[in-house]
Amino acid sequence: MAGPRQARRGSGSEDHWPGFVDALATLLLVVVFLLSLFIVAQYALSRALSDRDAELSQLHSRLTSLADMLALEKAKNKDAQERLALLRVTLEEKTNALKTLQDQYAATQTALDEEKQLSQKARDEVAALNAQIAALTAQIAKLNAALEAAELKDKQQKAQIVNLGKRLNAALAQKVSELARYKSEFFGRLLEVLGNREGVRVEGDRFVFETDVLFASGSAELNPAGEQSLAQIAAAIIEISKEIPKDIDWVIRVDGHTDSIPIRSGYASNWELSAARAISVVKFFIKAGVPPNRLVAAGFGQYHPIDKGHTPEALARNRRIELKLDSR
Repeated sequence: MAGPRQARRGSGSEDHWPGFVDALATLLLVVVFLLSLFIVAQYALSRALSDRDAELSQLHSRLTSLADMLALEKAKNKDAQERLALLRVTLEEKTNALKTLQDQYAATQTALDEEKQLSQKARDEVAALNAQIAALTAQIAKLNAALEAAELKDKQQKAQIVNLGKRLNAALAQKVSELARYKSEFFGRLLEVLGNREGVRVEGDRFVFETDVLFASGSAELNPAGEQSLAQIAAAIIEISKEIPKDIDWVIRVDGHTDSIPIRSGYASNWELSAARAISVVKFFIKAGVPPNRLVAAGFGQYHPIDKGHTPEALARNRRIELKLDSR
């Protein structure tokens, strides 16, 4: 029993295998066919997509070109609008100018009409003006003659002025020489009065008193010795003033000077001290009888030293009162 059953098994196995192989082969062919269709479809789709990309690229290029053309047209349109606006402005200006010319033409035409109507009156006015011009010409001729006479008189007067100036200069020179003579007499009298007194010297045309002889240090009040010296000078001034003619305008100038050391008390500066000392001398002369109108007081402070040194002797020389006979 075992032998026939195995034989049937073997026979059945051989019957199923070829069908299975055929099924697999058929399935494989179907798969291959489907793959072929898929590849063909994929290829066709790729071609279609490639064509679409090319068309899209062309469309993009055309859009770019259209955009450029649109921008260019916009620019042209803007330029055209600007030109149109400029043309409108120019047209308006020309219209205004034309209107102005028309108004001027109308005014000119009106003036021309009026001038035609007044031409006779204008000729009469021209004749009257000619008569006035003739009269003015005659007057100008008279004025020229008067001007020539005035110029001649002016030349004569200038010659007289030059002559008077020469005479005046000569008179002044004479007065100066007279004053110089009285200066020399004044100096001679003062030299006789003062002699060789210590602290008094002559510097050019001035008598110089060292202030240490007249005043205490830092003071503008005359000391007794100074008053005694100045009293003799005042007497000499009064005596010689009687001899000087009244037409000579003379003065005695009293100049105060200090040294360069700043003052510490009594006065704000050396300038004020020098002026105060000069005024003290003037007041003493007036009290002694010298006419006030013949006296002048001036303060120079430390700014006109006669000795540039800084020694005690140099400082003493710079502290001084100067008297000078001068013209006013």
